[in-house]
Amino acid sequence: MASWCVRAVRQSYSIIGSPGLLRASPRLLCTAAQQKSNGQRSEEEPSGVSKVEQSPAEKAWSEEKVQLEEQLKEITDKYKRALADTENLRQRSQKMVEDAKLYGIQGFCKDLLEVADILEKATESVPKEEVTPGNPHLKNLYEGLVMTEVQMQKVFTKHGLVKLNPAGQKFDPYEHEALFHAPVEGKEPGTVAMVTKVGYKLYGRTLRPALVGVAKAP
Repeated sequence: MASWCVRAVRQSYSIIGSPGLLRASPRLLCTAAQQKSNGQRSEEEPSGVSKVEQSPAEKAWSEEKVQLEEQLKEITDKYKRALADTENLRQRSQKMVEDAKLYGIQGFCKDLLEVADILEKATESVPKEEVTPGNPHLKNLYEGLVMTEVQMQKVFTKHGLVKLNPAGQKFDPYEHEALFHAPVEGKEPGTVAMVTKVGYKLYGRTLRPALVGVAKAP
C-alpha cells in the first residue's frame, strides 16, 4: 500500500512539477491518487444493478398467475354472454306470452266471422220497402237481426276484432285479396272498386283479408 502511494505521489509530482507542494501535503496527494484509482476501477465496472434471477418457485407462481388471469377473463366473458342470452330468451318468452294472450282467440274469432257474415247477408236481403208497420212480423224480425249484428260488432271491437271495409281505398296486399282487376269508370287505378266480403283485423294483425275487386287503367 505504501509503495503504491509512493508511486502515485511521484506521478503527481512529475505532473505538478512542484516539490514544495509534494512536501506540504504528501498525504493529500496520496489520497487523491487513491480516489483517482478507485474512480478508474468504478468506471471499469459495469454500471447499474445486476438483475436478480427469479427462483423456480417465483417463476411457477408467475406462470400460475398468468393462467389464472386468463381463466378469469374467459369465465367473465362466458358469464356476460350467458346473461345476454338469458335476457334475450326472457324477452322472447314474454313476447310469446303476450301474443298468446292477444291472439289465442283468433281461431274462435274466425268461426264467429262466418256467423257475422250470415247476419249481414240476412239483413241485406230484406227489402227495405217491406219493413213497414203494416208487416209487423217482418219488421220485428229485421230489427232483431240488425240489433244482433250491431251487438256482435260491439263484442268484436271489445276484444280487438275490427271490420275492414276498404271500398274506395288504395289496394293493400296485406289487408286485401284481389279477386279481379277491371277498368271502372270514375275509379282511380289501384283502388278498391268493389267489396265482395269484408275483412277483419285482430289487434292490428289481419285475421281475414277483405275480398275485393281492384280498378285498373283502361
